Amino acid sequence: MSSTYQPVKCNPSCNCDDEQKQCTYHRRYAEMSSSSGVLGEDLVSFGNESELMPQRAVFGCENVEIGDLYNQRADGIMGLGRGRLSIMDQLVDKGFIGDSFSLCYGGMDVDGGAMVLGKITPPPDMVFSHSDPFRSPYYNIEMKEIHVAGKRLELPDGAFDGRHGTVLDSGTTYAYFRRDAFAAFRDAILSAVHFLKRIPGPDPNYNDICFTGAGRDVSQLPKIFPLVEMVFNNGKKLLLSPENYLFRHSKASGAYCLGIFPNSEPTTLLGGIVVQNTLVTYDRGNDRIGFLKTNCSELWRRVQFSGAPAPTPLVSPSKDTQMEIPSVLSPSGSPSNVLAGSFHVGFITFDMSISTTDSNLKSILKELTELISEELEVDNSQVCLLNVTSQEKYYLVRWGIFPAEPANYISNTIARSIILRLRDHRIQLPERFGNYKLMEWNAEPQRKLTSWQHHFLIMLVGSVTTLILSLSAIGIWLVHRQRRRQQTAYEPVGASIPERYLQPLQS
Repeated sequence: MSSTYQPVKCNPSCNCDDEQKQCTYHRRYAEMSSSSGVLGEDLVSFGNESELMPQRAVFGCENVEIGDLYNQRADGIMGLGRGRLSIMDQLVDKGFIGDSFSLCYGGMDVDGGAMVLGKITPPPDMVFSHSDPFRSPYYNIEMKEIHVAGKRLELPDGAFDGRHGTVLDSGTTYAYFRRDAFAAFRDAILSAVHFLKRIPGPDPNYNDICFTGAGRDVSQLPKIFPLVEMVFNNGKKLLLSPENYLFRHSKASGAYCLGIFPNSEPTTLLGGIVVQNTLVTYDRGNDRIGFLKTNCSELWRRVQFSGAPAPTPLVSPSKDTQMEIPSVLSPSGSPSNVLAGSFHVGFITFDMSISTTDSNLKSILKELTELISEELEVDNSQVCLLNVTSQEKYYLVRWGIFPAEPANYISNTIARSIILRLRDHRIQLPERFGNYKLMEWNAEPQRKLTSWQHHFLIMLVGSVTTLILSLSAIGIWLVHRQRRRQQTAYEPVGASIPERYLQPLQS
């Protein structure tokens, strides 16, 4: 439907459709998912804060999608690998950017991240490893050995130098070692945390290695789990914290699972978990990859980007707590600018669709209230069920998050944390609740009274107070009058006295 769209016509350098009119593509991925469709060309833009103007680029227009690609939240794939159709190669070949890009993924408690198309000035403490483009079509590094809690894993030389070397794949979630390397790593971790209780993983289809008893505070994990070091051939080391090899258990609070798995092939594959809160620079022009441990949310303060403007901060530095804001903040706004400005949030609402086979909806909603309060880290009393409507195959439930007593607003820090968890769909519910989906959220500002409303409220409170005092005075006078009557009231002589009033004589 785009007026600037053009199909890529059939030519000798592509696969063509049955009618030999248009180029097609088919991509298959390691987890057995696939994507196929036709090739098209159109303007591609890179966000409002990028100096890189929209450019014409070829991309895959998908017709068929199976496997995890279909099930995941992300809708599509951005190809950053080596190859003629990579968005990187297209921009580099046209001279729009230098032959380098960088990625920075947030960690367990750090949201968001950054992607930089083009060169950056490497910080002095960035650790580099050689990457051989002729050895593999994938981005690879030269990893020599791994240390756990300061001790080298006893493995033969070349354990991490398989067919493609050690592959760094930003599109893979976890990490995969060849079997003997995985066994050694697993045993070293188990030995270091032998005092933690082992529990089953979140998915019964997988034999995950999970631990409970470590607590919800990610910052405290290095005190419990060992530090890990990746050692490169050049002797440089990259320190991995526990969040670089663990993931949160989705069904048990304060529990974590090992995010390293055995690979059926000799290749070592490092996914996104290994580089959480790490700036990774793919310096393709110099055949090297750099690593810098950093807080991805504060990345712009530490790294100089060539010609790139700093993004809008998540929270405005303004100290004006009375800043005017829109009446409703919704997910339709800029997602990178959540709660821009220092204002008071009165309450937060969000809608959830839930399909469940359990007929006892009342008990489900009661348990959901407790789970939501736990996931959002607020008190049970702050979570309120606002509305439930029955649809054809599911229920639409509206929830409200209100200030904790005695406050009349939610602090910016807590509100921001709640909204980011909602925005990023980080609420994890047990499977027994069936399928659920967060629809949308709204943050309502703390309502301020106008001068007329304030004056009216004062008058109302004064009137109510006067009325209560008057009624109290009348009540006291009536009680006093009744007591005086009782003291002066005499029964006439010979009058019959009800039996229940006769008291036995006391000796």
